[in-house]
Amino acid sequence: MSRVLVLNAGSATLKFGLYEEAACALRGVVERIGEAPALRLVSGDLDTGGFLPAESGHAAVAEALLDWLGTHLDLGGLVGVGHRVVHGGTRLAEPVRLDADRLAYLERLEPLAPLHQPQSLAIIRDLLSRHPTLPQVACFDTAFHRTQPRIRQLFALPRHLADEGVLRYGFHGLSYAHVARQLPVVVGEAAARGRVVVAHLGQGCSLCALENSRSVATSMGFTALDGMMMGSRCGRLDPGVVLYLQQQRGMSVAEVERMLYHDSGLLGVSGVSADMRDLLASPSPRAKEAVALFIDRLLGEIGALVALLGGLDALVFTGGIGEHAAEIRARTLHAMAWLGIRLVPPANARHALRIDAGRGPAVAVIPTDEEGEMARGTLACLGPG
Repeated sequence: MSRVLVLNAGSATLKFGLYEEAACALRGVVERIGEAPALRLVSGDLDTGGFLPAESGHAAVAEALLDWLGTHLDLGGLVGVGHRVVHGGTRLAEPVRLDADRLAYLERLEPLAPLHQPQSLAIIRDLLSRHPTLPQVACFDTAFHRTQPRIRQLFALPRHLADEGVLRYGFHGLSYAHVARQLPVVVGEAAARGRVVVAHLGQGCSLCALENSRSVATSMGFTALDGMMMGSRCGRLDPGVVLYLQQQRGMSVAEVERMLYHDSGLLGVSGVSADMRDLLASPSPRAKEAVALFIDRLLGEIGALVALLGGLDALVFTGGIGEHAAEIRARTLHAMAWLGIRLVPPANARHALRIDAGRGPAVAVIPTDEEGEMARGTLACLGPG
């Protein structure tokens, strides 16, 4: 039986899963990397008390995790390790086995995804040095969106920049691929093949328009800063603001980058937290304003994609906020009643798969499974055996 380990590095987390064929045998997450890393199992009942990384960086945590897994499980039968790599650029649009040339190419893309790409590549480099014969496979968040029409990949910039790779790539592709796979079961074949908008809402947020289960437009662009307001990222921004901050306020490139990636979004507007759960529970007027802005921006992004699709057959919520914040869904859908959407409040409160009344566009809540997509992609890349 083919067994693969998948590693999904976030900005401060490392999710992992051990898969036998396409079935998950064990899944968990290491949280608070950079502070005090702690292991939590999502499935399985192993004792996590022995997990103690000597250092707190992603590569060191991955090394400690592999050692910990090795003390509890037989990893000798692994056929490979799959990694989520956020940016594949123009060259890589499907899972690939990593070698020195591909790794060097991916390193050149680090400035386009600074919260995720360096962490993933640090883990890959460490594992390649420790286990040089163990195949490493990269699965890309940008790959799902390579089906977008060229017109939706372009910026209104001088053409030579597009030729040099300055394009709208889109992200969260592994999440969207999983949702697309689940759509026929949840909303039916006809709606799944029709005009679908998926809202991936978490610490990172984006939306994707699907036709025939293929990406035709998405809210994120060249980097993971674009589009929807996020936990600590600004989302869509007038580029003149960046020029103003540098030219008139004297901010350096590094200071602006820090602000846009780490100090903006829900955190920046509220001054309270980047976590939607905290904001919904907070009495602070600024927290309430941050939530209201989030919903307003979400409505704008949905509306833009509905316009491009020429209508809506299904709307899907996924990601941490999308799956668990019933209030955000309810307030958003209330404002979309003009589209014929009818929410069933009890279904919404219990996070049911379908939360619409069965008339008008379908509305679904589909838990995402990036690790499952990675396992499929890794096994397909490595082939039988």
